[in-house]
Amino acid sequence: MRYASITERLASLGSEKWAVHVEARRRRDRGEPIIELTIGEPDLPPHRSLLEEATRAMHAGRYRYSNGRGEPPVVDALVRKYARRRPDVTSANVLCFPGTQTALFAVMLGLVEKGDAVLVGDPLYATYEGVIRATGAEQVTVPLRPERGFHMQAEDLEKSITPQCRVLLLNTPHNPTGAVLTAAEIAAIGEVCRRHDLWIVCDEVYEELVFSGSFASPFDDPGLAERTIVCSSISKSHAAPGFRSGWAVGPAEFASRLLAVSETMLFGVQPFIADMTAYALNNPIDTSARMRQSYRSRADRIVAGLADAPGLMPIPPEAGMFIVVDVSGTGMSSEAFAWALLDEEQVAVMPGSAFGNGADFVRMSLTVPDEKIDEACRRMSALAGRSGFRKELRA
Repeated sequence: MRYASITERLASLGSEKWAVHVEARRRRDRGEPIIELTIGEPDLPPHRSLLEEATRAMHAGRYRYSNGRGEPPVVDALVRKYARRRPDVTSANVLCFPGTQTALFAVMLGLVEKGDAVLVGDPLYATYEGVIRATGAEQVTVPLRPERGFHMQAEDLEKSITPQCRVLLLNTPHNPTGAVLTAAEIAAIGEVCRRHDLWIVCDEVYEELVFSGSFASPFDDPGLAERTIVCSSISKSHAAPGFRSGWAVGPAEFASRLLAVSETMLFGVQPFIADMTAYALNNPIDTSARMRQSYRSRADRIVAGLADAPGLMPIPPEAGMFIVVDVSGTGMSSEAFAWALLDEEQVAVMPGSAFGNGADFVRMSLTVPDEKIDEACRRMSALAGRSGFRKELRA
């Protein structure tokens, strides 16, 4: 039988990237005491008021068909949120989706196709390549250098641009590294995009989890308004990943053109989840503040806990719910280290190879209690010590 070419383009870009996580879950489910540090699933539950609002809405009959743009209460809430950043935002700029992932997929589908190319910083979030290649476009990587704190540099972006490039997929705060671009860096990147007539699609799902300093975005620059699209959700900010509630906010013409794409894919999201999302956006809820505090503290614990581990160098994040640890000093690749850590120490981390150019590091989630963080550090240190012995044997 024949299949569409998209199945070939995405053949190795799905669950294969999460093989360590999938295997760790399998072992955990059969009773092994795995410390799981693989995915960004908040350890706090959603605020009780959000669950109550979703329940209220369901009992009020808010489970019928919706529309392609989004339910009026959540669209209005998103207008208020983004109008605080740029006063010209109206409902014509907003589209709602079930989560950031779907928003990114639809947005990319509306901007590029075969023969085009999309620029993205490398390391990159594991699903970005699939989102890009699903459209038929090619991925062009921009190096994010550890010596620059994994911050994208305008000069590196400039050097990476090819005639086929149409879009820059920007992620700040960044997954997996936790890097947060400054306003000056954003301005320099924006100038390159203006000069080369590039769209900027900005994944801002960790906006509320910046540990110190301020969050900056190309969306906030009126001079970039015609070319910037923000994608985000309540998955991280409100610890509600399973509710799948996200959005895209961009130029009115973009939203109008993409509406038919959205309607063809989904024809709306669940009204009771939209009502919960509107409540989340309209009311002061302390979930993100609590997560910020605990994730920053846990990152500090890992830095301290691995300080004397041979061959391991944790790189403190500036935001988010992950920390990357350089394992190159052990003489093992990130893939080999992650599998050895799972097999020998029952700790699951993501190999950096799942995130593009990340062969030197592993990514650790900060979403488990402090005592598990401390124990994971002890086990990683033990594995690192044994890896030194292995290197001597190979020599």
